[in-house]
Amino acid sequence: MILSPSLLSADFARLGDELAALERAGIRWLHLDVMDGCFVPNITFGPPLLRSLRASSRLFFDVHLMIEQPARHLEAFRAAGADMIVIHLEADRHPQRTLTEIRRLGCKAGIALNPGTDIAPLRWLAPDCDMVLVMSVNPGFSGQKFLPQSYAKVRAVRELLDAANGESVLVQVDGGACPENAAALADAGADVLVSGSAFFGHPPYDARHAAFLEAVRHAGSAAGENRRALAAQWTPCNR
Repeated sequence: MILSPSLLSADFARLGDELAALERAGIRWLHLDVMDGCFVPNITFGPPLLRSLRASSRLFFDVHLMIEQPARHLEAFRAAGADMIVIHLEADRHPQRTLTEIRRLGCKAGIALNPGTDIAPLRWLAPDCDMVLVMSVNPGFSGQKFLPQSYAKVRAVRELLDAANGESVLVQVDGGACPENAAALADAGADVLVSGSAFFGHPPYDARHAAFLEAVRHAGSAAGENRRALAAQWTPCNR
């Protein structure tokens, strides 16, 4: 299982120290939630913060754009240090074109689905995706309670991707993930878990990372292990 801690739950007064602590704890990914106050109620941060963090971090930057018309901002986030850019299906009129452009810019491409969004379009988008993000809470606020119907949705996404020749596409779950539900999510087909307060609120980080890994040690499938092994080769792009 890949754990991608959400920056929003870190201590913003000491972000450099926080990222260094993540690396020491064996974390390889960092989830960065970009919110514009339109697609979701909150406003968070933009390319300048990514750029400042990129200068001193070797983490894989998993950038989740919760913004309207994301295609307008791809180059800015790529230049700032994004390694993966995830757009919302609900926020883009031409997601296939946008996913193709993300890859052209040299980033991994992902598509995110809100809890109420049907998964059917993934049948046509799978060839252009490196990851599908299943929102297990409604986006916009951290610390929300995990929606239990997300287990079935993760399983359905995994089955659809496999049927659409997307066996190598990762499935990420964002919202309420914790060691207590990690095994069930892995068994449903999740490869990447985003964790905010359930991670940063339980230091030390190496012990919390180990708790997540232990929770999924006997969960998941051989196919999932193969996908994650390939993803382990994804490294921050040279700048």
